[in-house]
Amino acid sequence: MAIRIDLPVSEEAIRALKVGDDVRLFGNIVTARDTAHKFMIEKRPDWLRPILAGTVIYHCGPVMKRLKDGWRAVAAGPTTSAREEPYQGTVIGEYGVRGVIGKGGMGPKTLEALKQHGAVYLHATGGAACVLGDAVKSVEGVHMLEEFGVPEAFWIFRVEDFPAVVTMDSHGGSLHAVVKEASGAVASRLIHGI
Repeated sequence: MAIRIDLPVSEEAIRALKVGDDVRLFGNIVTARDTAHKFMIEKRPDWLRPILAGTVIYHCGPVMKRLKDGWRAVAAGPTTSAREEPYQGTVIGEYGVRGVIGKGGMGPKTLEALKQHGAVYLHATGGAACVLGDAVKSVEGVHMLEEFGVPEAFWIFRVEDFPAVVTMDSHGGSLHAVVKEASGAVASRLIHGI
């Protein structure tokens, strides 16, 4: 059974999660890709702190439709998280972020920040952008749209029943590291004929 996470969420609730937990997110999440992460590190804007505190960053470049009275997310699938590895650990600590959603996992620097600050990495299913877009119930705001463009802006999405799986936790667990090690062992046996 999936674990419901209401955002913003406490550090205690996040530290209770373990690799393999199936979760459903409810509340506000914030999209941020390459340009946004660079901006967060270089400029460290104070206006962004209350928006990110206790919530989740989503590595996503959404497809958006402009409406008369706002915006609608047409598709909101995850993008590859590894690109944010140089920034993510610092962003988690600096802004009080409790989780990161993406695909493909992240590296040791991010894993260390998850342990230190009480956060998790959540894997969202790639190729399910329209389904994940359906979990976006409203667009609560957008920042840096003119400066960064639609895919790179900070979109604030109110989500309901957004599905994800914990693949890196605050206890040092990483499903990605386990899979990489197991795959390497199999590759080695195949290459060496063992």
